This record gives sequence, structure tokens and C-alpha cells, in this order.
Amino acid sequence: MRARALSIIVILAFWAAAAQAQAPLSPTTPMILTWTPAQQRQWYPAIETVFETRTVAAGGTVHPLPKAAKPIAPTYEFKGKTWTVDDYMAANSVSGVLVLKDGKLLLERYSLGRKPQDRWTSFSVAKSITSTLAGAAIRDGRLKLADPVTTYLPELKGSAYDGVSVGDLMTMSSGVAWNEDYSDPKSDIAQAGVVLEPGVDPYISYVKRLKRAHPPGTTWHYNTSETDLMGIVVARAAGKPLAAYLSEKIWKPYGMERDAVWMVDRGGLELGGCCISMTLRDYGRVGQFMLDGGMAGGKPVLPAGWVQDATRVHIANGLTGYGYVWWIGPEAFEAEGIYGQSILVYPKDKLVVVINSAWKRADADADWLAMAAFQKAVRAAAKAARL
Repeated sequence: MRARALSIIVILAFWAAAAQAQAPLSPTTPMILTWTPAQQRQWYPAIETVFETRTVAAGGTVHPLPKAAKPIAPTYEFKGKTWTVDDYMAANSVSGVLVLKDGKLLLERYSLGRKPQDRWTSFSVAKSITSTLAGAAIRDGRLKLADPVTTYLPELKGSAYDGVSVGDLMTMSSGVAWNEDYSDPKSDIAQAGVVLEPGVDPYISYVKRLKRAHPPGTTWHYNTSETDLMGIVVARAAGKPLAAYLSEKIWKPYGMERDAVWMVDRGGLELGGCCISMTLRDYGRVGQFMLDGGMAGGKPVLPAGWVQDATRVHIANGLTGYGYVWWIGPEAFEAEGIYGQSILVYPKDKLVVVINSAWKRADADADWLAMAAFQKAVRAAAKAARL
């Protein structure tokens, strides 16, 4: 026990000193992957007090989310026990659950001290928003999926990303070697983003050194650097910061209720692969925007058919398939983030299920299975609901 405890202390000390792509406001800020449950509850709703961020401005009109005639209160069986919504939230450190059917609120519940006006960080849910902004840039005529990444990131010429297309980034199939192990302080995900070169974004500086593992477009491999690079591509194509582009294309015209904040890297660029903070209802509105076919303010934001194309299987991932940075299920598509963040959309049911959490573990199968059981129960209750 003593040896194991010492080992844990050494690992945590290593993590505390490890590189992090985020730009902390204080040099004593621990790496986000090492936060204690108390730090998660304090800082997930207030990420802008911990790291440098850029504001995604909301507009003056708020997209309404009227309440359904009767809220749902699903119960379900899981691991030999009957569970309620409160049971699931308490057992899994869930700060918020929201369910929309036909754009109406069927369920809205908060915990961990969170209030409706409080934001919560998205982790990798941001990846799916970055891919959606890529769609907006394509509609604007500023970007093409077939374009080489080096058209927008000439700094990567001669690297393993030379010969990779924008579409390869969108399906995480660049073929570039990458270690996404959240428990390994020597992994790429832990070390990326702090190699500084004058005039070069630190993320680009890091990935220039990576090697190739597969030919581009042939093999799916989960890789946060793909969407961080995608974010830089979109920002350069759009000619403005990602936060400003998100505000212009979705936040203002669709009617988000509160400004969001988007974490930036040490070079001052938004992290395309992580960490937009928004209210629970605005998470729901992101899902509803996708259900609405990418329309905002009565005008199309995305190319015709983009939502259907982005949320179909483009490459095998060993599960049910992967789209343009959306996880694809049998009848649904989902944006996911570690520590229990999810926007799950069932198009045929016109259903959006949002969950925000502060799990103890970043990415454990048992936690995702528990979430899936809850989502299944919510869907069944929503399908039977009276609006």
C-alpha cells in the first residue's frame, strides 16, 4: 500500500508539471486532467477564471425552449437495480440533464450546485462544433474537404501532415501517429501545445515533429490534434477567430441565451478540439440547431445536406462508425467529451438529450455504459411523452 501510494504521488506530481495545451491564468494551476472532484465542481462552471478564453458573443434574441405539457421522469433497470434520474445524477456526478422533444423541454435537472445560468465546459463536444464551423466555411466558399491541409497550414509542409486533406482531419484519419492516453503524462495529448517557436502556434510546432503511422484517409485513430488543427484551418479560411465565427454563424442568429467562452492555446488560438463553456440550455440548442438542419434565423448556415452527410458513417472506428467528428449510433449521432459530456440527437424522434458531468475518471467504459443505459431510458420515456 505504501509503495502504491508513493507511486500515485509521483504520477500526480509528474502530471502537475506536465505540459498542457491550455493557457492557465496562474502558473500554479494544475493540469485539467488532474483536477480533484472539488476542483471540477468549482472550475468546470467557471473555466474563464482558470484559463485564458475568448468570448462567443450571444445576440439579443433568445431561441425559445417551451416546456412540454408534462415532464418525463424515467425509471429503468441497470445492474440489478431500479434507477431514477436523481439516482443516475448522484451516482455519476452529473451537473445537468436536459431533454428536448420537438424543441420542447421534457426534462431539465441540475445538481452539484449548478444553476440554469451557469456554464459548463464541453471538453471534446467542442470537436463537433468545430466540424460544424468547417461546414459553414464550406458554404461560405472559403474551404473544401478535398483541400490539402498545407494550403491553410503551410508550416506543416514536409511533416507527416503533408498530403493530408481537410476531409482526413474531419474523420480523424490523417494517419499521423498520436497517443491520446489521458492517464499517461508522456502522451501526446499531455505534451502537445507548449513547444514555442517565434511566430508558430504551439500546437503546430508540436505536431510538425510527429511521424506517420498509416496512409492518409485509411485508418481512424482518435486524435485531438486533428480538430485542434481543424480549428486553425477554419479560422484562417474564415479570416477571423473561431469564437467570432461561431458567434456570427450560430450563437447570435440561432439565439443562444448566454455568451459562451472558448479556451485558447498558449498561442492565443481557440482549441478546436476542446473546451467551449455554455449553459445547459445552450447545449440543447446546439443539438436542436443540428435537428433543424443547420438553419439559424431562417437562413441556412451549412451547405445543403450537410447535417445528414456529417452525421453518417464515413469511416469505421471499431464501434458503430464515425462521421465528421460526430460519433454515429444506429439511430443517432452524438458529440462526446471526457468526464461525461454529451449531446445525443435522435433525428427520427426529433429528440435531443444533453448530459454534463464531472466524472472521477476521464474515459472509463463503465461510465459510458451507465450513461448509455440512462440515455436509452430517457429515449423510451420521451417517445411516450405527451407534448
